[in-house]
Amino acid sequence: QVQLVESGGGLVQPGGSLRLSCTSPGSTLDYYVIGWFRQAPGKEREAVSCITNNDRNEDRGKYYADSVKGRFTVSRDNAKNTVILQMNSLKPEDTAVYYCAATQKIAGWTDEYQYDYWGQGTQVTVSS
Repeated sequence: QVQLVESGGGLVQPGGSLRLSCTSPGSTLDYYVIGWFRQAPGKEREAVSCITNNDRNEDRGKYYADSVKGRFTVSRDNAKNTVILQMNSLKPEDTAVYYCAATQKIAGWTDEYQYDYWGQGTQVTVSS
């Protein structure tokens, strides 16, 4: 069993930034594909970003939803066993609970059913 813990959410004004972290107390995240999803009130959960586990090239193995491309960046800090979602130029429509999820094999990164383990989520609110 892989335990995932998200942190870094909060309240930020439009145009601001937040840095979300996903870590695991008992597992090495570098072995896993890590996806970020979000769910806004009254809406279905949607895929935000993904970083794969088998590509060391900085420019490959990272995927983004069109709605966040150019504003969000996903990365790994293996020394801290952490996956980071850096969110810049935040908009009110980014308001949601953000989840990280893990799997060791994946066919479609946007499909939440491909992921075996989920964190509890962290609230992000973008409002003036």
